[in-house]
Amino acid sequence: MPDPAPSRGRPRDASRDRALLDATLAVLAEIGYGGLTTAAVAARAGVSTATLYRRWSSKEDLVIAAASTHIRDLQVPPDTGTLEGDLRAVLRDKAAALTGRSGWLMRALVGEAAHNTVLAEALATAFLTPVRRHVDEIVRRAVDRGEIAPVEDADVLGDLVIGPMVSRFLLTSLPPDRVDAAAAARTADRLLPFLLRAIGSDFGGVERP
Repeated sequence: MPDPAPSRGRPRDASRDRALLDATLAVLAEIGYGGLTTAAVAARAGVSTATLYRRWSSKEDLVIAAASTHIRDLQVPPDTGTLEGDLRAVLRDKAAALTGRSGWLMRALVGEAAHNTVLAEALATAFLTPVRRHVDEIVRRAVDRGEIAPVEDADVLGDLVIGPMVSRFLLTSLPPDRVDAAAAARTADRLLPFLLRAIGSDFGGVERP
């Protein structure tokens, strides 16, 4: 049997991929989706537009890839062993994700997604779906531990995390990078009792920090 034919061309340089994605996020934060161009991203990354188009065929594809990669890089909150601890961790994580550089990214994408179906679906897949899935898992663990009774409509609980965070950190005139980490964490902690009550917990048997 003959040896397989050698592959043609040079292997794709992963470092260039990352440089282009990081450049996309930087340009988005500075001038928003409407002002972003592939030429500006390529120049920021120090590569040619031909290099960019070999990887992504459009500005939309590039932005979706950058947002998805950035969101995957965010830390997944740990299993703390209690419902209250788990919810505090996920609330603080989302507060951090919607402030600073991440907040600028989300603000730029949410505005554009209002009239861009493809971008809206990609944003939901990259950001909303993982939060909903994670909160659902938190609730299942709490039920298994006997902390709470089974919860009806558990699939909507993730929205009780996402909605207040978006209201507090995106639907405001205060730029995301003007909210420091401590203030974001305090906001998350203030929301925690309301989320616990919605799930059916009154902190009973849970040691407060």
